[in-house]
Amino acid sequence: MNENYKNDIEHFAHLIRDIKFTMFTTFNAETGHMQSRPMTLQEMEFDGVLWFFANKNSEMVRQINANPTVNLSFSNIKNFSFLSAEGKAFLTVDGHKKEELWNPTYQAWFPEGIDDPQLGLVKVVVEGADYWESPDSKLVRLAGMAKAILGGKKADASLGKHGHLNLT
Repeated sequence: MNENYKNDIEHFAHLIRDIKFTMFTTFNAETGHMQSRPMTLQEMEFDGVLWFFANKNSEMVRQINANPTVNLSFSNIKNFSFLSAEGKAFLTVDGHKKEELWNPTYQAWFPEGIDDPQLGLVKVVVEGADYWESPDSKLVRLAGMAKAILGGKKADASLGKHGHLNLT
């Protein structure tokens, strides 16, 4: 765990705080392949769980019902950080949570609004994540790359760090 954070949940929350979208990956048992699609993160304080609106009859939800293990991939171009999170996903129709997270722009996908019979919530309990963080300064990153290129050496840890977060 990074010494700048109280725990891995706080570190994960920091890494995703500016990210609006994730690639949400499920296992397609019919084809035997992984299948990814972009999904919008619902804005709320991260406590180990991520929420997504989804069509209850979608292929993604059918895949989750068959195998709840999912992967979420995140990329933040502002600070050049990346995450790959694994967890378990579950469909819920929790009316209170839907009201808490609803945004009128979602009517583009759910024309009947929050009362749309197809509207469901996917709850992902994040179990762990691998992350790659770069120094905050673009200048520091460029200097590190130039040093490696000019020196004919592999880039060192000054270009960033990789770690694993345990969220269970």
